[in-house]
Amino acid sequence: MRRIGITLLGLAIGAATLLAIGAGAAAQGTAPTDDEVNAIAKQLYCPVCENLPLDVCPTQACAQWRETIRLKLSEGWSEQQIKDYFVEQYGARVLATPPAEGLNWLVYVLPPVAFLIGAYVVFRALRTWRRAAAGASVAPDATVASDDPYVRQLEDELRRRG
Repeated sequence: MRRIGITLLGLAIGAATLLAIGAGAAAQGTAPTDDEVNAIAKQLYCPVCENLPLDVCPTQACAQWRETIRLKLSEGWSEQQIKDYFVEQYGARVLATPPAEGLNWLVYVLPPVAFLIGAYVVFRALRTWRRAAAGASVAPDATVASDDPYVRQLEDELRRRG
């Protein structure tokens, strides 16, 4: 009975191994879909055209680069390996998202810092305006004492109309 259990276990392991090998070979044998190619191509910019992602660029060069991506995917390259290949060939300017190194880290740091500074300035301004508005409430019938006859005449006129 024990021998049958071990034999069945060995057969099950062998069958699972064959299925895994067959599935891996079948996966490598299929050509990458356009969606898989474009998923990587949209993360790269055309080195020839200005500000145009590789997945929508109509030039012949970009069509060739998309085919290069397709070829690399069919050879089993990962997304990062393909992006590294294009950076090696054309420089970091082909990446849609610049690497966070050198001066590029400012792209990631400055917007949140600017937002926080702006929020602080607005907060302080609102507090100052509220305090000024609360302290500036003066009785409407209060008069301004002045020796200037024109100011007195203006105040009298305003009292008559108001």
